[in-house]
Amino acid sequence: MHSVLDELAWRGLVVQTTGREALGSALADGPISLYCGFDPTAASLHVGHLTQVLTMRRLQLAGHHPYALVGGATGLIGDPRMSGERVLNDADLVGTWVESLRGQISRFLDLEGEFGVTMVNNLDWIGRMSALEFLRDMGKHFRLGTMLAKDTVARRLQSDEGISYTEFSYQLLQGIDYLELYRRHGVTLQYGGNDQWGNLLSGVDLIHKVEGQDVHALTTPLVTKADGTKFGKSEGGAVWLDAELTSPYAFHQFWLNAADADVVNYLRYFTFRGQEEIAELESATETASHQRAAQKALADDLTTMVHGEQATAQAKAAAGVLFGKGDVRDLDEGTVRALAQELPHAGVGGTTPLVEAFVEVGISGSKGAARRDAAGGGLSLNGEKIDAEDLEREIGSFSTLPGRHLLLRRGRKNAAMVFIAD
Repeated sequence: MHSVLDELAWRGLVVQTTGREALGSALADGPISLYCGFDPTAASLHVGHLTQVLTMRRLQLAGHHPYALVGGATGLIGDPRMSGERVLNDADLVGTWVESLRGQISRFLDLEGEFGVTMVNNLDWIGRMSALEFLRDMGKHFRLGTMLAKDTVARRLQSDEGISYTEFSYQLLQGIDYLELYRRHGVTLQYGGNDQWGNLLSGVDLIHKVEGQDVHALTTPLVTKADGTKFGKSEGGAVWLDAELTSPYAFHQFWLNAADADVVNYLRYFTFRGQEEIAELESATETASHQRAAQKALADDLTTMVHGEQATAQAKAAAGVLFGKGDVRDLDEGTVRALAQELPHAGVGGTTPLVEAFVEVGISGSKGAARRDAAGGGLSLNGEKIDAEDLEREIGSFSTLPGRHLLLRRGRKNAAMVFIAD
């Protein structure tokens, strides 16, 4: 690797730039100040945001000063989407989301030292700008033809819904952000997803017109799956970085389930493993894909990075329990709850006979079948064999897992979870 730009390119993280040679020289002659913006459209970032957060980390490690902008102002407006107009969220709610995202982003970056990340909020300058200042000082520098030609705007104009002036003006706000950060902090690089190219150029052009200076822009790829389905979605919806929204177990499973056709790209995008390590994992995928060495490395690296080593260990232990290995009593409450979501589960009263619980969650087809299975040594509760006499006890009389859960199993392949609901 000759430079951080070479590394980003090797990882597949460079799609477009305002000038590859000029940007490479600026980074080589650095340090430079750079920024990426994140709009607070939810209480948490999701895995799709990791591309941008980790690119910032790579640039920081290369000796450049990052500014992470969480858009308290732009989050009130919303970037135009192909699918239609956004619902405008309450200002207090957006403010809460700003603080949540700032905390998440800061976990991935160094906060101290010469290249410590600086967190900024565009509400600090856009919120103070009057309508007259916006139109007179900024609006005059934007040409309507250029704004109308931007892909999302052009498509929305052709749709039945059209586009409001509110969302149409978003590109001006992002241009103002770049200008403001250039003036305040000397920021000369903005990067973002490839769908942001037009918005990035708004800032580059504005700085050139107002300040007479040339600055840089770079886009990263919009991560997709090889089969054409959307990246970052599971059966339950988006895969969030917040453990309360997506459990570490489900997060680990998301990466573990990456297709062979995708996993090497994901290792380049989302891990800090080098070329040699990734080449070895690529070879292992080609020669022994059933061992899923690359997927295991990816899942372990990302879960540890986002949730910590203990959460990774718990996620792997839960997977072992799911397949009839390991002791379910070693799992913490969050992991037990996540495991329950992966299994048939039901709430039962504490006075319910255990035999009825086995039938309720579908482990046994009838009470008679459950009693026969118990007599044959085929039923267990929390990993311990139970007999026909145990089946007649009230479920509340057994020691429970965290969260008042119990794991019921018939053989190794049939498992379910119940929780005591009263």
